[in-house]
Amino acid sequence: MDRILIYNIRKNDDGLRVEQYLRRQGYSRQNLVELKKMPQSVLVNGCFCRLNERLANHNTLTVHIQERESSLQILPVLLPLDIIYEDEDIIVINKPAGMPVHPSMNNYSNTLANGLAWYYQEQGKPFIFRCTNRLDRDTSGLTVIAKHMLSSNILSRMTVRHEITREYLAVVRGSVRPSEGIICAPLSRKPGSIIERTVDFENGEKAVTHYHAVEEKNGHSLVSLVLETGRTHQIRIHMKYLGFPLIGDYLYNPDMEYIQRQALHSCRLAFSHPITGEKLEFTAPLPDDMQKVLTP
Repeated sequence: MDRILIYNIRKNDDGLRVEQYLRRQGYSRQNLVELKKMPQSVLVNGCFCRLNERLANHNTLTVHIQERESSLQILPVLLPLDIIYEDEDIIVINKPAGMPVHPSMNNYSNTLANGLAWYYQEQGKPFIFRCTNRLDRDTSGLTVIAKHMLSSNILSRMTVRHEITREYLAVVRGSVRPSEGIICAPLSRKPGSIIERTVDFENGEKAVTHYHAVEEKNGHSLVSLVLETGRTHQIRIHMKYLGFPLIGDYLYNPDMEYIQRQALHSCRLAFSHPITGEKLEFTAPLPDDMQKVLTP
């Protein structure tokens, strides 16, 4: 991907080295290392400069991010993509249930990464897959992918700082009681399993989920959940810990009477744009298979 970013230097930045200024804009040390490898990647007033050179008030600093290689292990495959939003820095996808996010041993050509590789190949653009909020294969809904190294780094930092709001909808049997609350239950890998996680108050990592019941229909409850942390299988385990496991969850509650996958959907993402700072919010409606469970 090619991305040109222009910064107008102000009085309070006068005298900063280029690398200092860029660090303040969110570039990581690794980003700066990569920039050094790119030809004519940093210009001041149209002239090539090194990262240790000093900036002055009213300078125009231009950064040209040039990523020429694609992710080598990702095969481009024509797959349907529900693109909610795209600009030069990010792309937001409404992922269907049953589609893994990235390739693995048993999912080499049917993933979101494969579909995006094809999408950008058709445009003649290189593509490195950098997904910010990975979803389980059978979890549907919104995910954001960074289109270059800088947006990826900033989004990753925002995730660590809990600056991305991630709201999910889940379907469980019965009436959720209490109808709202905060689940604070640390999680760790389940002994003897490389996939499953479990609540572990002694050795687990901090995990916090905010929830409230939205409605009850047809003997089931629709529950809204907002992640404060993002541990593997966090919502699935926390709802089971609360006593209301997600229906259709083959790992933690194989209740397949109404649905054949865990009834979990990423319905809302809200965050500041990693480059412009603009407030963004995206929503995706409840998919048909989950809606049918709630229909009498």
